[in-house]
Amino acid sequence: MRAIYIVVGVVAILVIAFIVTYNRLVRLRNQVKNSWAQIDVQLKRRYDLIPNLIETVKGYMKHERETLEAITKARNLAQQVASSGPGVRSKAESELSSALARLLAVVENYPDLKANQNFLALQEELTSTENKISFSRQYYNDSVLRYNNRTQMFPSNMVASMTGFKASEFFEVSVA
Repeated sequence: MRAIYIVVGVVAILVIAFIVTYNRLVRLRNQVKNSWAQIDVQLKRRYDLIPNLIETVKGYMKHERETLEAITKARNLAQQVASSGPGVRSKAESELSSALARLLAVVENYPDLKANQNFLALQEELTSTENKISFSRQYYNDSVLRYNNRTQMFPSNMVASMTGFKASEFFEVSVA
């Protein structure tokens, strides 16, 4: 009789541990999804700023057509892959960030443009958005790290593999 109580107790402990681990994995996965949504909001905000920025600088930078076209092309590509995961999206966002960096470097050659209030406001908004993207990306990658650690470390990796939890991708953007 005592053996039955021990077996029932051990099974109960294992079931409770399984449920707690499963719920922790769900919470971490939801945190990853939420932090990805925050990145998405900021990226869309940046996409919305770009046409206004291009329109503002177009009149001043008639000889920089290639730079403006590169930004438009990179923005369009980034929007096309917007529903993709972090791996695919990282490349497109890196290209867009590089194109924007080139534009801001070229702007230094146009003092009249640098004095334009509309441009300055857009540049300030873009800088603010870039900072928010950077913060959101860091939070997302931290969330992914915590989630991936849980899905890959014993004993929670056993629960993760039994219930279909997969590792998430990091979101890395580089500016060339």
